[in-house]
Amino acid sequence: MRNPIRLYMSMSLDGCIAGPDDRPGQELGRDGGRLFNWLDDRNSDGPSGQVYREALATGALISGRRTFELARRWQGDHHDGVPILVLTHQVDEGDVPPGHARFVTDVDDCAHQARMAAGNRPVMVHGASTAQALLRAGHLDEMEIHLIPVLLGEGRRLFDHLGGQHIELDLVRRLDDRDVTHLRYRVHRSEGSA
Repeated sequence: MRNPIRLYMSMSLDGCIAGPDDRPGQELGRDGGRLFNWLDDRNSDGPSGQVYREALATGALISGRRTFELARRWQGDHHDGVPILVLTHQVDEGDVPPGHARFVTDVDDCAHQARMAAGNRPVMVHGASTAQALLRAGHLDEMEIHLIPVLLGEGRRLFDHLGGQHIELDLVRRLDDRDVTHLRYRVHRSEGSA
């Protein structure tokens, strides 16, 4: 596969990627930090370390505007100076994103720019709405889901607003580690689709 556009997302078993009331000052929502305990092993030689190193080897990042703002715009550098393409509905006049970030308002253009910027490396995706937009447009190739054995009960769900579209996924990798199962899915596309 050419450089895949790949969602990286920690998620509870009930589909939450953040706890309730996620906002500035409480970016992960109430109890949402639980979804990121696996990062304690990011420097290990185990599966979580492998997945973390793979994420940081991506050549570009597509982020949703909300995620970008909650992350304090990553001060313009998510990792290693890779381009950050922020998919947004509108750009306010005079709002210039910092560092390596730029705003893009068209999903097709965003995917194209990200692939070009990444060269032969994968493109990382952050944000539920952005992942859904890319998926609906046929640009999301893979999903790396860090499945956490917890039910948050409420919060921001990854696929709440996907619509009625039926989408098949192929499990291409499963890595088990302490307190997480890393699942990589490839979006199944029939012949001739995007």
